[in-house]
Amino acid sequence: MGIAVRYRFPLRLALNVSWIAVALCGCSINLGALTPTDRGEPAQPGPSSNIASLTEAIKRNPDDPRAYDRRGKALAQAGKTDEALADFNKAISLDPYDAQAYADRGSLYRQIRRLDDAAADDEHALALDANNAAAHLGRGLAAKARNQPDAALADLSQAIVLSPDNAEAYYNRALLYQAENQHQLAIDDFTAANGLTPQQAGPLIGRAQSYLALDRPREAAADLDEAVQVDPQNPQGWLMRGLAYERLGDRTKAAGSYGRAINLRPRDETARAGFARVGG
Repeated sequence: MGIAVRYRFPLRLALNVSWIAVALCGCSINLGALTPTDRGEPAQPGPSSNIASLTEAIKRNPDDPRAYDRRGKALAQAGKTDEALADFNKAISLDPYDAQAYADRGSLYRQIRRLDDAAADDEHALALDANNAAAHLGRGLAAKARNQPDAALADLSQAIVLSPDNAEAYYNRALLYQAENQHQLAIDDFTAANGLTPQQAGPLIGRAQSYLALDRPREAAADLDEAVQVDPQNPQGWLMRGLAYERLGDRTKAAGSYGRAINLRPRDETARAGFARVGG
């Protein structure tokens, strides 16, 4: 399906977000590995079961670079980063013109915080294949981390055009829209990310933040009710839920939510101040 590229230039570097962002100062939403693969492919049965079958495939054809790349992805998903890196290196040595292998290795480099190496691999992948969605995603994430929102938005939008089921691209583009106070666009992208990864609390919390910025606390509260069910150990979800119910005038639910946030993050001054405001 076609996804419209929706962005406006220039984005402001000095980002002016609503009051809710102040309340969340010091908090961050971290989805981790949000998508099954960087290419937005359907989820595989699971890394452990895949690794054994992929190893057998390599034994049958030890010169197949794609087999090493596929096993490298499974190993990376299983957290076996050294073995994954060895497989990606082997795939690239067998086929130095395989853009996807560079993009996949770049994704692993980001996972282990070798950001310069990740950026180099993404650039190499795009030089070989300008339509590689994973490399656009990677370069967009790097630009976002470097506070280059225009470049980040362009790459993330292109990643979505090329791979419309890439939840991580939607989620990170939503954060950029949110920072620019384009909250309806952010809500649309958080909704897309949530639809692709309903087991993740991050898109629900992000969407709730934009609902609150638009003075829609009832929708925010509904999202946060779901978020704390998905991830009851997420202090940010409970803090946001407290803010939403405080806006709705439900002091009991607000106090309970702030209390859970404090239990999970005892030094959170925002949660403590909210708890005091509602008479906790």
